[in-house]
Amino acid sequence: MEVKGEIYRVAGPVVTAIGLDAKMYDLCKVGNEGLMGEVIQIVGDKTIIQVYEETGGVRPGEPCMTTGMSLAVELGPGLLSSIYDGVQRPLHVLLEKTGGFIGRGVTADGLDHERIWEFKPVVKKGDSVKGGDVIGVVQETVNIEHKIMVPPDSPASTVAEIKSGNFTILDTICTLTDGTELQMMHRWPVRKPRPVKRKLTPEKPLVTGQRILDGLFPVAKGGTAAIPGPFGSGKTVTQQQLSKWSDTEIVVYIGCGERGNEMADVLWEFPELEDPQTGRPLMERTILVANTSNMPVAAREASVYTGMTLAEYYRDMGYDVSLMADSTSRWAEAMREISSRLEEMPGEEGYPAYLSARLAEFYERAGVADTLCGEKGSITAIGAVSPPGGDFSEPVTQNTLRIVKVFWALDAKLSQRRHFPAINWLNSYSLYKEDLNDWFTENVAPDYVAMRERAMDMLQTESELQEIVQLVGSDALPEEQQLLLEITRMIREIYLQQNAFHPIDTYSPFAKQYKIMQAIMKWGDAAMDALKSGIPASEIVKMESKDDLPKVKFEEDFEGSLNTVLGKMDKEFAALGGR
Repeated sequence: MEVKGEIYRVAGPVVTAIGLDAKMYDLCKVGNEGLMGEVIQIVGDKTIIQVYEETGGVRPGEPCMTTGMSLAVELGPGLLSSIYDGVQRPLHVLLEKTGGFIGRGVTADGLDHERIWEFKPVVKKGDSVKGGDVIGVVQETVNIEHKIMVPPDSPASTVAEIKSGNFTILDTICTLTDGTELQMMHRWPVRKPRPVKRKLTPEKPLVTGQRILDGLFPVAKGGTAAIPGPFGSGKTVTQQQLSKWSDTEIVVYIGCGERGNEMADVLWEFPELEDPQTGRPLMERTILVANTSNMPVAAREASVYTGMTLAEYYRDMGYDVSLMADSTSRWAEAMREISSRLEEMPGEEGYPAYLSARLAEFYERAGVADTLCGEKGSITAIGAVSPPGGDFSEPVTQNTLRIVKVFWALDAKLSQRRHFPAINWLNSYSLYKEDLNDWFTENVAPDYVAMRERAMDMLQTESELQEIVQLVGSDALPEEQQLLLEITRMIREIYLQQNAFHPIDTYSPFAKQYKIMQAIMKWGDAAMDALKSGIPASEIVKMESKDDLPKVKFEEDFEGSLNTVLGKMDKEFAALGGR
């Protein structure tokens, strides 16, 4: 029921209205153009609304109405392959209505209400159902079966009638004995987490195909991770790589306040990409939420909740979902701007005092869960952080680090040296390592974990030796340490460096990752043995096989090329030993 009031004050995206009988988070229509907004504060007879659109020209005295409903998204078949703005308005529909730029006051349904879907029931008349139960399926894309569920907040009841055939998402497909009519679509408030039976401990890694992530700092499927880094260090490319290659069934990518040209690259590139798991277009299992930096800040603040609710919906069907938020710093900046308009007491660096709580609420919605329909699903939340000047001590980065369990620290110096991914192996960490060790031992190789720890120890030792090298030069080091520096250089340049734009090197499966590291360690062990037998380090580092090894990861016939190099390596070491 709509209740009318009028605008009392306008301060950017924050509008104060009087005469509204509203409650918190109610959706409102503001001004003569009916701009979309949401109640964020009630003080006496004044209702404060954050508007999701530009408010230029809106004046006191214009009408304001509350719909009595909170900001919610439409959930049903047709979500996959969609590109939305921050409040689930399809961008292609807005383009048709307004042209090049999104006009004010334009509304659009999140789903196509006219499209026909084939519904196949999985329950029958007389069956008992409750909130979250699956009543039927729709083939949404070639490889994704969309499960039609009873809304999670529905009470238990019995099926009185259920239909089979072709319907729109607004047609009644099932009637319960209590009179409830179910459709293929239902709405859910974006700020309210969807319920599950229970949360579980993550036990499997998210396989990304990125060697430094999978090998040294793995994130669990259903875990949380942060990618902080300064401008130009590769946050967006890293998240796009994770979207393309991670082994989840569904991808939700939130471009939250990013530059328009970067989002344009995503919008142009994703529809052209082939899904490595199925060979089908990647967009068939992807939802994009695009909210660029020139869009209103209030919609930016809502976009992360919109994306998370869409992710929870597919998790409830039993799917593994990866959610990319790029970037949470822009989200925090939107909160800071709205907080200042509300004249709230600022916290550190002007951010609101509830910054940490909001970040925690977002990341806590990730995880592995037993869903209400009896399936097991997961959401892996990976958020990029854009600290000003690369300062990791600023509030958004620090509050994020208190919450997430994986920290992939991007380093501007590495990106300047053209080392990509520019993830600093000395500053990054993963708290999932211990939990995932058994999986790596069983599914990759028995010595995988030990090899990984050995590589990390070498890289740490290299960092300590570099301080000496900068003072006196590498020639002053003992030959054993000179060889160690050569081995760690190979780890950095062959294993850790990866070309996201090379058709072969862009994705590296675990078997390939293991064999690359194994080859490096084999050369290192043989080099140390040769040194102990009296061969000078200067002779050992001149070996051709060492220089051939970096080329192997770019070869389509990886196995054959690697075996050729390993055979050459054995011959060269045998020749050194025979001198």
